[in-house]
Amino acid sequence: MKHLMNPLDLSVEEMDRMFDLAGDIERNPEKYSHICDGKRIATLFYEPSTRTRLSFESAMLNLGGQVIGFPDGGVSSAAKGESVADTIRVVSCFADICAMRHPKEGAPYVAAEFSKIPVINAGDGGHQHPTQTLTDLLTIRSLQGRLDNFTVGICGDLKFGRTTHSLVNALARYKGIRFIFISPPELRIPDYITEMLSSKDIEFSEVIKLEDSIADLDVLYMTRVQRERFFNEDDYVRLKDFYVLTQEKLRNAKESMLILHPLPRVNEISVDVDSDPRAAYFKQVQYGVYVRMALILTLLGLVPEEYNA
Repeated sequence: MKHLMNPLDLSVEEMDRMFDLAGDIERNPEKYSHICDGKRIATLFYEPSTRTRLSFESAMLNLGGQVIGFPDGGVSSAAKGESVADTIRVVSCFADICAMRHPKEGAPYVAAEFSKIPVINAGDGGHQHPTQTLTDLLTIRSLQGRLDNFTVGICGDLKFGRTTHSLVNALARYKGIRFIFISPPELRIPDYITEMLSSKDIEFSEVIKLEDSIADLDVLYMTRVQRERFFNEDDYVRLKDFYVLTQEKLRNAKESMLILHPLPRVNEISVDVDSDPRAAYFKQVQYGVYVRMALILTLLGLVPEEYNA
């Protein structure tokens, strides 16, 4: 039985096969509409979510399966003090696969240790968000036609942003990737990420102003400053509008550049950017459904023969 805790749990070859499968799902939805008949996914979300939870639920429903679970830890027995280990033991009796989001780093790893069904990490604290990374990679591959030889700028909260940590680790396995990290000093990328890149001789730079590097980018990955990760409200207020992407700032960007965002958006992308052909963040949402459908099939062992190793 296989779980997904970290995007590195999948080899590059496994991810490529999953992206091929997601592409076939996009082109031929009817082919997959009953492949999970009789199967259930449990969505255990101890932390609020719109896109990730509904994306998993839509993915399973699109495959013909059913959904059980809870949208908030407060409406589960966690409110009574039940441990993650005990919860997953119980849920393993009800479902065939589980997607878990938890505010504590490592909670899905604990669940995987005690589970009788595959567990997917749907986000654990500021640590990892592997299915968002799969969504990001599928979006780039589908719209740019490749996952190598480009420059990606990651802008905003790089300290607490689990989506950025997962994305850098995954992209670092492809050749010719150059990173530009754009953040205020207080929210810079963690040292363990830059140390990993240095150890692999992967080119990166750190800048404060978005305008200084936007002309070099093939992909711009915007992120919000996450209020829920701050202990000090004054620090959040001071930093929350540090970056706001506008049409004016896009004047020097490449016409082919993609603008991505894991969402939700607060103020960091002006609504006037939404109509720009480079804006791909709402397309990301749809690609997220396709890739989660492919992941569910992979972990349940229901992948069509042509997409198996």
